[in-house]
Formats: sequence, C-alpha cells, structure tokens
Amino acid sequence: MAKKQALGNLIASNKKAGRDFEILSRHECGIELRGTEVKSIREGRVNVSDAFARVEKGQLFLYGCDVQPWETAGKWFQHEAKRPRRLLMHKKEILKLEIQTAERGAALPLLRLYWRNGKVKAEIGVGRGKTHRDRRYDLKSRVEMLEARREVSRFNKGFH
Repeated sequence: MAKKQALGNLIASNKKAGRDFEILSRHECGIELRGTEVKSIREGRVNVSDAFARVEKGQLFLYGCDVQPWETAGKWFQHEAKRPRRLLMHKKEILKLEIQTAERGAALPLLRLYWRNGKVKAEIGVGRGKTHRDRRYDLKSRVEMLEARREVSRFNKGFH
C-alpha cells in the first residue's frame, strides 16, 4: 500500500472514485509521459475525474486522463489531451490486477497523481462499484460523525 504523500506533492485527486467505488487495494505506478505533458502537469492543467486503467495484452493503460496541451509548444511537439497513456508496473503486479478485474468484475479507477522524486506517479485502486444503497449508507455515517463532532465541540466549549 502506498504511503500518504504531503499535500505539496499532490497534483490531482479523483474524488468521484471514492464516492462511486469501494476501494479494495491501492497500487503505485509510474506513468509514461511526453515532455509537453509534464510541463502542462506542472502548470496544473490536468483533470483525472473520469480516469481509469485497463489491462490490455499484458500492459496497463490509463484512459480518460485529460492533460491539456501546453500553450507554448509548437504544433509538431504537441500532444493529444485524452490519449491513452501507458502505466509502468512490474509484470507480476499487472497480472495480479488482470486476474482481480476478471474475477470480481472490479474496476481500476485512478485515485490521484502526485510527484515523487521529480517524477509523476499515479495511484490506482482496485475498486468494486457501490450501489445506491451503499452511497446512502456512507452519506448517513458521514452526517452522524459530523453531528457527533459538533456535540463534542459544543460540550468542550462549556468548560472554558
């Protein structure tokens, strides 16, 4: 499991993945980028809200990750915004992911992009889709926790 990164290293996170999927496991992988894509990511021109990974022919590819074109690049060096990008993992790990997605019907949503040692890393999760009931249950438990915190803080204010 990947360690928590400081917020300064975070590029983009996918909040929809946490809402729509029950994340069973998390995996860190490298991402194969072109130079103009890295420069666009440095400027923060990336959207990962609909991004997901898929195993094809023994390789892992990222789809739906929108990296906007870098404005100062010439037309010959420009990249496509939503092109499939190869994710870099060990072959054994890719085979495990392929087996997990085939057996359980799980998906591989992109959870976040972040910097590690000057390189862009992607965190993907093995996720099972949540039903409408699961989402309502999560919302209910979140509201209960918020109310409990409010009561505790209100109680603690009375002692000062």
